Formats: sequence, structure tokens, C-alpha cells
Amino acid sequence: MEITLLTYLIVCPLTFLAGFVDAIAGGGGLISIPAFMFTGMPMHYVIGTNKLSSSLGTTLATYKYARKGYIQWHAALYCTVCAFLGSFTGSHLALLLDQSLFRVIILIILPITAYYVLRGKSFSGDRNPYPEKKTIIIAMASALLIGVYDGFYGPGTGTFLLLLLTGAAHMKLTEANGVSKFINLMTNYTALAVFLYSGTVYITLGLVAGAFNIAGNWLGTRAFEKGGVRTVKPIILGVLVIFFIKTIYDIMV
Repeated sequence: MEITLLTYLIVCPLTFLAGFVDAIAGGGGLISIPAFMFTGMPMHYVIGTNKLSSSLGTTLATYKYARKGYIQWHAALYCTVCAFLGSFTGSHLALLLDQSLFRVIILIILPITAYYVLRGKSFSGDRNPYPEKKTIIIAMASALLIGVYDGFYGPGTGTFLLLLLTGAAHMKLTEANGVSKFINLMTNYTALAVFLYSGTVYITLGLVAGAFNIAGNWLGTRAFEKGGVRTVKPIILGVLVIFFIKTIYDIMV
């Protein structure tokens, strides 16, 4: 496929927006992947090139959250291992089960998730923190579960992980975001290595789009630091709405 100026005009603004959204609440792929698809490039190149651009942006977001002390490194490392194991399991399940059935289940889960986010205490600091060992165990279980989902289906992985880390593991919003970014970074790099090896990445386009994604992530992390819960809630609700529409479209097509 020939990469033209129009390709860049379509992809770059949307990858900037995807980076902004992803830095705050995850789910940037729900914006960036359709952006690459709009250009008409083959699907394997869509995923591979998106991995390159999103990995660059997530690297910046992870670095900034690490500098702020938002990443619990013990939890992040253990969770990353669980996420890899879950993704491996999920990818094998995807070969055995019909994804159309799973999409119907997602249509039920998404409104429930949106209701949870709308509740006043969904991201508040009112929850009593668990002892560190209990927090890590629940976070590892959450990462394993989301890893299975990511390997099986994938969209909105970062958003769902953030919700589980705050809701189930009782992590502070800042720490949950830091841990989820680190996990996302590691899984992105792993996938990117596979796509680069297979030669299914438009490297120049990915790097340019990555620069826009970095800019979006930079602004997103600043917005998160200043706005906290007030910023996260509307962004997550927006991600869930986009995901809901995409799932209905996938079922109908």
C-alpha cells in the first residue's frame, strides 16, 4: 500500500487524541486502530503500525508516572507476568470459542460498567487500602483476568484493568494508572517485536504517528495530574460508549 499525505492527515490527529485518552483512562486503541483502518491498509499492518505508535506514547506516559512515584514496582512486575500468562491463555481460547458470543456478553457488561463508573465512589479515595500483600494478590488476579480478555478479544483492556485495580485491589487511582501503564507498555513491546519480525509495520508512518501519540500522552498525563477523578470519569465513559458502538457494529457486520 502507498502511504500518502492523506494517510498522515487521517492518522496523526487521531493518534494524538488516542494518546491523550490512553494516558488518562486507557482505551486509546479504540480510537487509533480505526484511524489506521480508515486508510485502507491491510489489517496486520494496521495492528503492527498501531503498536509502534502507541508503544512510543505509552513509554512517555509510563516514564512520567514513574517519576511521579505512581508505580508500585513489586505489584507492576508481578502483574506483568500474570498479564502475559493470561494473554497466552486467552489467545488460545480465541481459537476454540466463537467471538460473536463474547461480543453479546460484552454488550451486557458495558452498561453495568458505565453504571459503576457513574457511582459517586467509583474512583474516590474513600476505600480503605488493603495490606500490601493482599493488594498485590488481587492485582495479580486482575491482571491475569484482563490478560485473558486481552488475548481473546482486546478492546478497552487498559480501561478495564484500571477499574479492577481501583475497585477490587483498592489501589489509589494514581497508583492503579501507573501499574496499568507499565503492564500495557510491556505487552505492547512484546507484540511490537513480533510484528517487526514479521515485517508488518509501516515504520515511517508509525514513527510519525508515534510523535503525535507522545504529544497526546504528554498532555493526557498533565490533565490526569491536575484533574484526577474529575478527568478520568468522563474519559472512561467516553471510551465505554465508543466500545459499545464498536461492539454493536462488529455484531451487525
